[in-house]
Amino acid sequence: MSPILLSLSAQRCIRAWSTVKTEHACPQLYTALHRRACSSVAPRITTHYTIHPREKDPRWEGVEMERFADEADVVIVGGGPAGLSAAIRLKQLANEHKKELRVCLVEKASQMGAHTLSGACLEPSAFNELIPDWKERGAPLHTPVTEDVFSILTEKHRIPVPMLPGLPMNNHGNYIVRLGNVVRWMGEQAEELGVEIYPGYAASEVLFHEDGSVKGIATNDVGIDVFERGMELHAKVTIFGEGCHGHLAKQLYKKFNLRENCEPQTYAIGLKEMWMIDEKRWRPGRVEHSVAWPLNRHTYGGSFLYHLNEGEPLVALGFVVGLDYSNPYLSPFREFQRWKHHPFVAPTLEGGHRIAYGARALNEGGFQSIPEVTFPGGLLIGCSPGFMNVPKIKGTHTAMKSGMLAAEAIFPKRSVFFPPVFEGLHVPEYSEMLKKSSIWKELHAVRNIRPSFHNYFGLYGGMVYTGIFYWILRGKEPWTLKHCGMDAHQLKPAKDCTPIDYPKPDGKISFDLLSSVALSGTNHEGDQPAHLTLRDDSVPVDRNLALFDGPEQRFCPAGVYEYVPLDTGDGMRLQINAQNCVHCKTCDIKDPSQNINWVVPEGGGGPAYNGL
Repeated sequence: MSPILLSLSAQRCIRAWSTVKTEHACPQLYTALHRRACSSVAPRITTHYTIHPREKDPRWEGVEMERFADEADVVIVGGGPAGLSAAIRLKQLANEHKKELRVCLVEKASQMGAHTLSGACLEPSAFNELIPDWKERGAPLHTPVTEDVFSILTEKHRIPVPMLPGLPMNNHGNYIVRLGNVVRWMGEQAEELGVEIYPGYAASEVLFHEDGSVKGIATNDVGIDVFERGMELHAKVTIFGEGCHGHLAKQLYKKFNLRENCEPQTYAIGLKEMWMIDEKRWRPGRVEHSVAWPLNRHTYGGSFLYHLNEGEPLVALGFVVGLDYSNPYLSPFREFQRWKHHPFVAPTLEGGHRIAYGARALNEGGFQSIPEVTFPGGLLIGCSPGFMNVPKIKGTHTAMKSGMLAAEAIFPKRSVFFPPVFEGLHVPEYSEMLKKSSIWKELHAVRNIRPSFHNYFGLYGGMVYTGIFYWILRGKEPWTLKHCGMDAHQLKPAKDCTPIDYPKPDGKISFDLLSSVALSGTNHEGDQPAHLTLRDDSVPVDRNLALFDGPEQRFCPAGVYEYVPLDTGDGMRLQINAQNCVHCKTCDIKDPSQNINWVVPEGGGGPAYNGL
C-alpha cells in the first residue's frame, strides 16, 4: 500500500475516534453546519472557510485541526485529459532518463472519467504525440468521422451550410468518442507508468509556504456528525488541471493576480443526452451541427448530434448556450428539449429511448481570456485557464498538449527536487513553451470568431465575419476583438424582458428536468458541509428574485435552486437542493450577484457519467 493510502487510513481511524470529543467541544459548530442552505430573514455568512476563515470563526474553537501530510515530487489536481497527459509525460521522461520521480494525481470523482462530460468529437493530434501506438494499446477511439453536416435552423426548416476545407467545424480526420471512456483508458496507461492515482479525493484547499509560494493541496474535510480532517499533499510543483472554472483556480487567480492582463473568462453551458435509436436511423460516423433556432440571433449557441459506432445504435446529442445571454427567463435545459422537436432532428430520435443525461460549463473566452499560467510553486493546464478552441467546439487536444508542455517544462528542473523544501518551484518556462506551441497559434487564429457575434446582426454577422476574415485571412487580421465582460453582468432586469413560453415535454422526445437528473447518476452523501454556499443569504430574494425573477432556478441544469414560500407565508426563500448538483458550476458563473460560491463537495460524490 502506498504511503498516501496508509496515511489516509490512519487519518480516518483517528478522526473517527476523536469525533465524540469534537462534538462535545464545539456543539455550536454542528448546529450551524446542520442548517439547511437557504435564504432566511436574518442573513448569515457562509461557513465555508474560503470566505470566512476558520481562525476568525468562534464556532471552530476547540476543534482539532491537525492534518496528516505526505510529499511527492509533483502533485496533479484533476484526472481529466490535461492532468493525465501531464502525469503520463512526466513518467515517460523519468523512465526514459532512468530517474525517480513521484507523481501523485488526485481526482474528485469516485472513478476516473465519472465526472468527464464532452460532446465529444476528438482531434487525435495530441494522442499521436503522447501515445503514438494508441491504436495498438486499445484506446477507445472507435468511430472515425465519415460525414459532416452543418445547418442553420429556422423553426420549421433547415438551411444547409457547406463544410469547406479549412473551416473550424470541418471534422475530417477526427473521432467521435465517449470521453469518459477515453479518460479511464488514459488512467490505466498512467498507472502502468507508475503514476499514483487517487480517485475519490477532492482537492479543496491550496497550501502555501511562508514566502507565499504554493506548497501543495489539502483534500477536503468530510462529515458533520463524523467529522474528519482532510490530509495534505506537499510537492515541489503542483499542477492544477481542475477543468472549467476550477474551485482552486479561482483562489489562485486572486492570490497571484493572474488575470491582471487578460479579459474576463466567458463561458457556455453544454447539455448532453445519450440515446439508443432505431437501427434504421443510425449512420455511424455522421457528425451534425446546427445554429440559430430555437435561440434568437443575439444568443450564442448551437447543437451537436453524433452517431457512434460502438456495436449498438447509439447517438450523442447536445445543446450549448453561451452564458452571456441577457434574458433572465431563458432556460438552457428547456431550449435543448425544444430543439429536439425540430423536423430535422426529431426523426432520428423517434422510436428510440434516452439512456443518459449530463451538463457542464465550458470556457469560451479563448485567446483574449488566457491568464498567466505560472506562479511560484504551481501552474495551470487544460480547461482551467481555458484552452478550448470555441469555433471547433474542441478542447481535449489542446488540454492534453498543455499538460504535456507542463511536464516537459518541469522535468528538467528535477535536479532541485530535494527535501526539505521551503518554497515552491517556479517554472516560467512552461509559459514560454506555451506561447511557442500549436495551442497558441491555433487559439490566436480563431480569437475573433466568438466576439464577432456581438453586433447588431448577432449570429448572422458573426457568420459573415467568419466567412470573410477567418476563411480568407486565417486569423491574420491586425486587430483583436473584445468580449462584453463577465457573463454574470449581462442579464437584463426581468421587467425589460419577455418571458419565454416553453412547450411541455412529451415524455418521448422531450423530458422534464428531474427525470433527466435521475439519469446522471448524481449522488452526494447527506452528512457533509454544504458545497453550494452563499456569501450573503439575503441576496437571492432581495436582489436576484426582485430584479431578475430568480434566474438561478432556470439556468441550473439540475433543479438545484428553487424559490419556495416561507413557512410564515409572507415571502419567499431560496432552497438549495445540493443533492442534485452535477458539478457544472454554471451557478457560480452566471449568478448576477456573484453571491453563489461553488466549492468541492466530498470526494466521490456528484454525477456518475461512466462514458457519457
